Amino acid sequence: MVRVVSTEINGRTLSIETGRVAKQASGAVLVQYGETIVLVTVVSSSDTREGIDFLPLTVDYQEMAYAAGRIPGSFFRREVGRPSEKETLTSRLIDRPLRPLFPKGYTNETQVIATVLSTDQENDPDILAMIGASAALEVSPIPFLGPIAGIRVGRVNGELVLNPTNSQLKESDLNIIVAGTKEAVVMVEGGAKEAQEEDLVQAIFFGHQGFQDILELQKKLGREIGAIKPEWPAPPTNEELKAQVYDKAGNALKEALTLSAKMERQDRVHAILTDLLEELTQDKPEIKNEVKKLFEGLERQLIRELVLKEKTRIGGRGFTEVRPISCEVSLLPRTHGSALFTRGETQALAVTTLGTSSDEQRIDSLNGETFKAFMLHYNFPPYSVGEVKMLRGPGRREIGHGALAERALLPVLPSNGDFPYTIRIVSEILESNGSSSMATVCGSSLSLMDAGVPIKSHVAGVAMGLIKEQEEVAILTDILGDEDHGGDMDFKVTGTESGVTAVQMDIKITGINQEIMSQALRQAREGRLSILNLMNKTINQPRTSISDYAPRITTIEINPEKIREVIGPGGKVIRAIVAETGAKIEVEDSGKIIIASSDSKGVDRAIAMIKEIVQEVEIGQIYLGKVIKIMDFGAFVEILPGTEGLVHISQLDNHHVKKVTDVLKEGDEVMVKVLDVDRQGKIRLSRKAALGQTPQTK
Repeated sequence: MVRVVSTEINGRTLSIETGRVAKQASGAVLVQYGETIVLVTVVSSSDTREGIDFLPLTVDYQEMAYAAGRIPGSFFRREVGRPSEKETLTSRLIDRPLRPLFPKGYTNETQVIATVLSTDQENDPDILAMIGASAALEVSPIPFLGPIAGIRVGRVNGELVLNPTNSQLKESDLNIIVAGTKEAVVMVEGGAKEAQEEDLVQAIFFGHQGFQDILELQKKLGREIGAIKPEWPAPPTNEELKAQVYDKAGNALKEALTLSAKMERQDRVHAILTDLLEELTQDKPEIKNEVKKLFEGLERQLIRELVLKEKTRIGGRGFTEVRPISCEVSLLPRTHGSALFTRGETQALAVTTLGTSSDEQRIDSLNGETFKAFMLHYNFPPYSVGEVKMLRGPGRREIGHGALAERALLPVLPSNGDFPYTIRIVSEILESNGSSSMATVCGSSLSLMDAGVPIKSHVAGVAMGLIKEQEEVAILTDILGDEDHGGDMDFKVTGTESGVTAVQMDIKITGINQEIMSQALRQAREGRLSILNLMNKTINQPRTSISDYAPRITTIEINPEKIREVIGPGGKVIRAIVAETGAKIEVEDSGKIIIASSDSKGVDRAIAMIKEIVQEVEIGQIYLGKVIKIMDFGAFVEILPGTEGLVHISQLDNHHVKKVTDVLKEGDEVMVKVLDVDRQGKIRLSRKAALGQTPQTK
C-alpha cells in the first residue's frame, strides 16, 4: 500500500512516500524535494546482542553518480573505495540526532542506509536523508522515540531562509543545520561569517519552528500505514547489587574524582574498580559485566552530583573557568608554520604547509568536479590518551573534527586572489582530555599566522557542557572528557572577537530549550574571548613574510592568444623554462600564469623568460633583431622570439642599396624600427630609421 504525504517549504514541495520500493526492509521511504530524491531504508535484526551496553547503530549515506547523470571518475567507473568526505560527514549528521532517541537497553543491530537517487544540484540531499532516516524508523516496527526532523537555515540579505538552495547559500552569511523533536533542539551543525550569538539563537529556533510540519508529516505517515511500535522496557537493575557497589565504592570514587590529573584520576578509578570486582565477583564471575556497568553509573552520578549539589567540578574548577593555556609558535624549523596549543591536558600541534594551485584537492562530487585550496586534517593517535591501538586511516570522528575546525577558520582566510596559495593544516593531537577539536582550531589559527597567511584575526574555540536534572541546570565551560561522558551536552563554539564562525552541538537528553542555548552561547563567548586574549599575546598578526622554505608565488597576466607560444609545441618551451629556472609554472586559459619556487631568483628568471616570449610588437619601437632570411627584395628579421618582420631593400640604408647582401647577411644582428603592423599581423621594419639609435627593448 503506497502512501504519500507532502508539505511546502520555501516554495518547494517536500514529499515522503512509503510502500512502493524496498518493501523487505523494516522501513523504507522515498523523500523528494525539488528534483532531489533520496531512498532511506532501515533494517533491524530480530535478535538482541548480549553483553553490550551501547546501541549497535550503523548509518551509511551514499551518493550515486547516476543521480546527477554522471559516470564515476574512478578507474573502475563505479562507486568504490572509501566514502567521500561529504558522505562521511552526512552519515555522522544523520547518526547524531537519531542515536539518543532509541530506548535504553535496545541492543538489536540496526542499519540505516540513505541512497541519493536523483539530484537537481540546488537542493542538497543531506537534509532529505536525515528526514528520511527518521521517517523510515517511524513507519518501521523498530522502537524509536521520534520522530525527529532536520532543516537548513541560511540568511540572505539579512533575511532568514529555510532550506536555501545551493545558489542562495553562495549569498548567505549563515549555514546552519538544525535537528530536533517537537519540543526541543537535539543537534546543531554549521558555520557563519562571524555571527552574533543572539542572531545564531534566532536562526536555530527559526529552524526548529520551520520543521514542525515535517514532524507532523512523519506522524501522519505512521498513522496511515498503521505502524505499531513494540514496548521496550528498560533492562531491570539489580537493586541489591547496585546498593553493594554504591556502598563499597562510593566514597573512594568520590575522592578519586577530586584529582585534577587525568591519568592519576583514571589510575585511581581503575584501582577502585579492580578491588570492587575482586570482592564482588570472586564467587560469581558471571556478574562481572553488570558490576562494571553499575560502577560506570555510579561514576556518572557522582560527577553530576559534584556539579549540581556541591557546585564544583573535577579538579575544583568553577563552572565558567577555562583550564590553564599555553601557546607556542615556530617550533619546527623546516615547516612553513607551526604552533603548539595546550589547554589543561589537551594539546594540539598544528602545522601549516603552503603549496601552489597544483596541490589543490580535486573533488569529484554530484555537483561536478571542484577544487579545494584549504584543507585541515585532524589526527588522533592512540598515545594521546595513553592507549595502544593499531594505526589506521582517519575514521569518521577524525574527519568530522577536521571538517569542524576547517569550517571555523574559513571566514578569516584571505581570498585566493590576495594569497594564491593552497593551504594545508595538519593537527596532531598529542594529549587529549576533552575538546581536542577546539584545541585544533586555536592551534591552527596560531600556525596560520606563524606561516604568514594574512588571516583577518585569530579564531578560538571552546566546548560547552550541560548537566541537567529536572529544573536544576549547570552549564560548564571547557569540559573535560569525563564531564563530556557524564554530562548531557557537547556544544562546540568557535569564533573571533567579532562573532561566531562555527558551531556543533550534540546532546544525550531529549532536547534543550532556547534559554539553555542562549546561556551556553553567552558563556562560550566569555571563554572564547579569554582564550583569544592569550593567543594574541603569543602572536597577534601574521608574519610579514612567508617561510624561506615555502614556495614564492608570483602571478602575471598575458594575452591568452600567446599561451601556446609560452607552452610551445608539445610543451617544449615551458619545459625548457622549468628546467632552467627550477620554478613550477601553471598556465590558465584566461592568460593567468602562476610561477612558484622557493628560490626568488628562479621566479625572476622565469618571469623574464615568459615576458620575452609574450612581448607584443609596438609601432615606433626600436628592436635589436636577428636576420633569419635574405630575399632579393629585402631581409626578414626576428625581433622577438617567434616574431619576424620584413626590412624592404629601400629601408636598409640612407643611400640606394643595389643588393640586400651588400648590407646584411643571415645571422647578423641588426637594429630595426617598427614602421607598421597591418591587419594580417605582417610587420614592416626599417634599418634606415634605426641608424644611430639604441634598442628600447630586447
